[in-house]
Amino acid sequence: MQTVVNLWPLIGVFVIIIGFVLRFNPLLVVSAAAIVTGLAANFPLEKIISEMGEGFLQTRALQLILLLPLAVIGLLERHGLRLHAQNWIASFQRATVGRLLIMYLFVRETTAAVGLTSLGGHPQMVRPLLAPMAEGAAENKYGKLPAPVRQKVLAMCAATDNIGLFFGEDVFVAFGAIALMHTFLLGSGLDVEPLHIAFWGIPTAICAFIVHALRLYRFDLMLERSMAEVAQEEAEADAAQELAR
Repeated sequence: MQTVVNLWPLIGVFVIIIGFVLRFNPLLVVSAAAIVTGLAANFPLEKIISEMGEGFLQTRALQLILLLPLAVIGLLERHGLRLHAQNWIASFQRATVGRLLIMYLFVRETTAAVGLTSLGGHPQMVRPLLAPMAEGAAENKYGKLPAPVRQKVLAMCAATDNIGLFFGEDVFVAFGAIALMHTFLLGSGLDVEPLHIAFWGIPTAICAFIVHALRLYRFDLMLERSMAEVAQEEAEADAAQELAR
C-alpha cells in the first residue's frame, strides 16, 4: 500500500530561491519561507509562530556569538586596521597578490585540516585583513587599481578562503561531512572507518592546493597584463590630449 506524500511544504524552498534572487532581506525571506512551509503542511498559524519564537529563544545565545566578532572587527576597522594591513604588506617589495594568497591558502587549508575552521572566514579575516593586504601588494607594484581589476582581486581573496576551508576541513575526522559519508556508506553495507574517509581526503586537498596555486600564479600574470594595458591606454589618452592642444 503506497502512502501519499504531501509535497506542498517544499514550496518553502521556492520562496527562499525567489527571495534570494530578488535580493530581499535574508531574515524576512527565511521567516516567510517558514510560514509558507507550515501553512502548506496544514499547521495552524498560531503554532507556526509559536515554534519560530521557541526556536529563537533556544538559540538566542547564538546571535550574541555571531554579533560580538562583527562588533569587534568593526571597531578595529574604525581605528585603521585595514589601512595598517595595507601599509604593512606594501613594505614588502617582492610581495604580489598571487604569492600572498598562496601563503594564505596553505595556512587556511592546513588549519582547517586540524579542525581550526574559525581562524579564517570572510567577515573576520578576508574583509578586514586579507583583502586590504592584497590591494596593498597590487597597488605597491602597479599604482592605483581600476575598479574592475580591484573587484577581481577581492573576488580572488574570497575564493581562496572558500577553497582552503572547503578542501581542508574534509581532512578533519570530526567534520560533519565525514560523519555523513560514514553514515551513508554504513547504510549501503560498507563499514568504512571515519579515519579512513578523512585520510583519503588528503590527496584531494593536495590537488586542490596545487590547482588553485597555479590559478593564483596565472592571476599574477593576468594582473600584470591588465595593468600594462591600462597604462598603455592612459599614455595614448595623454598623447591624444597633447596633440589636441
